Amino acid sequence: MKAVILAAGRSKRMKPIEDKNFLDFMGKPLLARQIELVIAAGFDDVAIVCGAHNISEIGEMSAKYGAKTYEQKDLDAGMCGAVLAAEEFIAGEPVLIFSSNDVVEESAFSAVMEAYKAGGADSYILGKKVEKYFPGGYLELSDEGYISGIVEKPEPGTEPSDLVNLVVHLHKNSPLLLEVLKKVNSPNDDLYEVALSHLIEGGYKMKAVEYDGEWLPIKFPWHVLDVFKYFFEGMEKRISTKAQISETAVLNGKVVIEDDVKILDGAVVNGPCYIGKGAVIATGALVRESYIGAGCVIGFATEVARSYLLGEVWTHSNYIGDSVLGRNISFGAGTVTGNLRLDEANILVNHGGVKIDTESNKFGMICGDNVRFGINASIMPGVKIGSDSFIGAGIVVAEDVPNKSFVRGKWELKISENKASVDVKNRL
Repeated sequence: MKAVILAAGRSKRMKPIEDKNFLDFMGKPLLARQIELVIAAGFDDVAIVCGAHNISEIGEMSAKYGAKTYEQKDLDAGMCGAVLAAEEFIAGEPVLIFSSNDVVEESAFSAVMEAYKAGGADSYILGKKVEKYFPGGYLELSDEGYISGIVEKPEPGTEPSDLVNLVVHLHKNSPLLLEVLKKVNSPNDDLYEVALSHLIEGGYKMKAVEYDGEWLPIKFPWHVLDVFKYFFEGMEKRISTKAQISETAVLNGKVVIEDDVKILDGAVVNGPCYIGKGAVIATGALVRESYIGAGCVIGFATEVARSYLLGEVWTHSNYIGDSVLGRNISFGAGTVTGNLRLDEANILVNHGGVKIDTESNKFGMICGDNVRFGINASIMPGVKIGSDSFIGAGIVVAEDVPNKSFVRGKWELKISENKASVDVKNRL
């Protein structure tokens, strides 16, 4: 059966992390894992919908799996435009629509497949039962158990049910779906959901398929830390025979250490930890509950705690706590991330002028690619550092830094005559 994976989003809420499709987990890009999951569930004819910003990389990746790629020209058309971009691929056959942003178990796909085989509806929509409010779409159910509507981001306390709409949708009558998608109008980016509502109003039967497995949406950077833990739990402890580990290094708990890793004298790695290919954990370094991507160097006297380092991050005498970092980042000695407010309240992160609650009182910084930090810089909790930026020495960064910025502080060095003297004898 055919499956269309939607991967054309611009990851706006993830900035300055560029594209969540290419976040690595256990040495493999997220999108590659999603493709493998869909194929393993029996959807062996796969297409990926991309945007101009990522079609080149996704095209290379999808070719390895025999998947096709289609470019969505109008990204503002959201899911509606994404599905229409793959119209040629769908070709009137039953099709699964899946968002690459959601991490789910294989049972999510088998559940909709079983419901499809049992029949009784035109479409099958995966619904996840939630215990607390989630700012997404909710499934409204009729007395007969069919979906009577999809309510997007209702006010807390007004949810029509406890089932959140997950984008694992299996449509039996794809020609009708495509026809309605071409005609639908909406001032918002919810054209796809509006089209489904029109279908329901016209007598089209949609069945909610309840799913009780793991669900981890990746909407904001701090969600990456939870996804790492989820993928890590599914792995066995493994230490490559090609890794070089000092006899005085300490490895505690569950760790995965890839080829060509070097863990030097006196280094400590406390699991759960993933250490990617070619990484170096230097003398006196401490790494705990973190993802260390390929090519990273955790230098002397550095501590990395509960953080995600995508790759090629270099440190020396630093503290990095509860942070999400991109690629090609260098820290000058003494630079640290703050991850706890003085009042110990939850950390808030700015997104488009709105403060978003991370729902945790411990969270550090979010850093894009190609960034250089000078010595003794301090980054406050919840701050975002844009890609291609330089952060000067000895300053406190307490607000977000845009891409391509050079940040430095004003200070004055004063030199005057030293009128005091030192009695050397009194020091002996």
